[in-house]
Amino acid sequence: MVLTDTYLLADGRQFSYRELERADVAHVRWVLWILLGGLGMAVVLIGFLQNWLRTMPAALGLLGTAVLLAYGQRGTNRLRLWRLGPQPLHVALPGELARWQRLVAELNRRIARAHDHAAAEAVALLTAPEAPPNTATPSEPA
Repeated sequence: MVLTDTYLLADGRQFSYRELERADVAHVRWVLWILLGGLGMAVVLIGFLQNWLRTMPAALGLLGTAVLLAYGQRGTNRLRLWRLGPQPLHVALPGELARWQRLVAELNRRIARAHDHAAAEAVALLTAPEAPPNTATPSEPA
């Protein structure tokens, strides 16, 4: 992700600040791995309690499903770019969430500044006095 004075480069795509509404970042857990781990753990425990599994296979099953649960809890950081018209764009970001939150706060400040600047330009154009009409008439042919 590259943040410059005029645009944002995220996931290989370039966005002008004026086409973005805002951005936010959140930590997202991988629900599929959590569900697989929880379901697997339930099956292993039911199998152990019903005497379908012996102690060692049940322990290995619990260990494997605990690894799936831990992997799902790890998750990732999701950057959501709110664009003015279409659906928001989601980008996965590695690393610590606090570092990305500072970057997204700066991105939101730059987006707001770009929108404020565009609004000021529009107000200046709307309130500018009109140019006086051209009073010179072309000479008539003889």
